[in-house]
Amino acid sequence: MKWQNCKKILVIRPDNMGDLIMSGPAIRALKETFNAHITVLTSGMAKNIIAHMPEIDDSIIFDLPWVKTADTPQPEMLNEVVATIKQGNFDAAVIFTVLSQNPLPTAMLAYLAGIPQVLAYCRENPYQLINCWVPDKEPYDGIKHQVQRDLDLVAHVGAYTNNNVLSLLSDHNFSDLTQKLQAYNIELQKPWVILHAGVSELKRQYPLHEWALVGKELVELGYQVLLTGASSEKAMTDDLQESIGAGSFSVAGLLPLNEFICLVEHSPLLISVNTGTIHIAAAFKTPTIVLYAQTNPQHTPWNTPAAILEFSVPQHLKSKNEVIRFLDRKLYSQPVPLPSPAQILDAARQLLPKQVEKASL
Repeated sequence: MKWQNCKKILVIRPDNMGDLIMSGPAIRALKETFNAHITVLTSGMAKNIIAHMPEIDDSIIFDLPWVKTADTPQPEMLNEVVATIKQGNFDAAVIFTVLSQNPLPTAMLAYLAGIPQVLAYCRENPYQLINCWVPDKEPYDGIKHQVQRDLDLVAHVGAYTNNNVLSLLSDHNFSDLTQKLQAYNIELQKPWVILHAGVSELKRQYPLHEWALVGKELVELGYQVLLTGASSEKAMTDDLQESIGAGSFSVAGLLPLNEFICLVEHSPLLISVNTGTIHIAAAFKTPTIVLYAQTNPQHTPWNTPAAILEFSVPQHLKSKNEVIRFLDRKLYSQPVPLPSPAQILDAARQLLPKQVEKASL
């Protein structure tokens, strides 16, 4: 079967929310080029963003045991997900990976489900497991942003789009959000910024006492500081709020995803660690300062005003993955200290003046 005839495509991106968002332009290319019905197989941690991605028609939610996810499935559940995929009668599957991942376990699911066309990057010859094989040259022969990596993958089967921006649907009314936050003494008609300190991995963490210093300075500059995060991070944001004091607000767990997306969309500035929040911001061109742990260089904000302040990962937290270790030797051989609050505030001053008007929209 030629890809032009592939009308039911399974996209497999079994990682976190930010990873799925970054695959959005490549999914769009598949949908536009082949006029295809797109089903995404992704993790429980990414499932809530699907409703905000118009390129996706359907989904299969499953936490694969070879991907870092919230839950570990029982072995017999793999048979169940293969059966579910088989029921989809897919014409093709596309497997998106970061440069350090091996696609072969995921490709086995598609193979067992009998999907006739499977597209993926792979370093070794996958033989029948991936019959549309693109040799993976990263990171040994250059490094691409994740969005470009995914776009280049689907281009191998003739899928293109003229719209390569990240895009999310924002379906919540900002006036309603403003009214909701007024009950917590937050006035979005006045200047405000978001600080997002929560991390999915300890290696990406920026010290809380440094966050508190940044927050205090922003309050001194006349900004309300909204401390966002998941409900599981509320104790952390409460502690930060107590350290920063008046003018800061702990809102972790207060906003469901659609309201959080709306908040990020209208924010004059987001200051965050490297997590899915920065990719939500990129979808709305929200200026962003990223405190970027030197793990994978592919995941910086895509096509949006941004300052990227890198810092080294502590030696005891560095990955054992040999591809990541190669990157560490090649790109990150010299230690980089944590960005200081002064550096973060300098970056904020560069990004904020042109954006203050967003707060009053």
